[in-house]
Amino acid sequence: MDRIEWQHLPAVTRVAVEKHTGTVTTAETAPHGIMSRLACTLHTRAGRVFVKGTRHDDPQAWVYRHEARVTQLAPCAPRVLFEADAGGWLLYGYEYVDGRYPDLSPSSRDLAPLLRTLAAVSQTPWPDQVSKRPLHSRWVDFLPETVPAGLQGRGLAHTDMSPHNMLVTPRGDLLLLDWALACPAPAWADTALTIPRLISAGHTPEQAEMIARQVPAYRAADPAAVTVFARTVYAAWEEWERSRPLPHRAALIAAAREWAACREVVPR
Repeated sequence: MDRIEWQHLPAVTRVAVEKHTGTVTTAETAPHGIMSRLACTLHTRAGRVFVKGTRHDDPQAWVYRHEARVTQLAPCAPRVLFEADAGGWLLYGYEYVDGRYPDLSPSSRDLAPLLRTLAAVSQTPWPDQVSKRPLHSRWVDFLPETVPAGLQGRGLAHTDMSPHNMLVTPRGDLLLLDWALACPAPAWADTALTIPRLISAGHTPEQAEMIARQVPAYRAADPAAVTVFARTVYAAWEEWERSRPLPHRAALIAAAREWAACREVVPR
């Protein structure tokens, strides 16, 4: 999606945002992410604020409302500061997180805070006041006709475990950003979705599984359900690469293939 710069927004939209932030002195467009029409860090006298959103008539505008509602209720997430709906634009302000992307490679010190965050998320139920179809419905084309009960959980899941959606703060906490794809899922889903990321970062499938099993929800998961999950992740990512290819997907698909193959041959 083509990004718009802060200064190119309608004046009335910028005024609506500045009612919450104070006068904006400079703005920096976010270097990562492809979904938001506007995604930028605003510098003000009071500090920095991250703002994202889209045109009010965008068919995907509901995603931003959904993301803000989930982020308000999610653990290990930035605070939602405001909504600005003016000049044909719907924008949300989030707490600016001073941090860096984590290193997920073997022996990285960032693995410990990652596990703490995964454990906290796995203990959080999906908020009933937020309507969203569950993960097994999103993947219905790739699952068996009879969906295993273990894949029909109602935990809160982020579902997009890219390191670019994570920030390690100076205090050593790991926060999850961009909750737009959050949905109900098994409590262990985010941990499972992190495994291909770990493999892509240099872990073997066996090493990645050992790390994942440090999260109690994953350790307690039905092994057969996790194997179906791994197979489904691989099938879904491979199909999405065919239908809408992205440069980073090849390595992830290879990692998902390794994980699925490992679970098929190794008793769990």
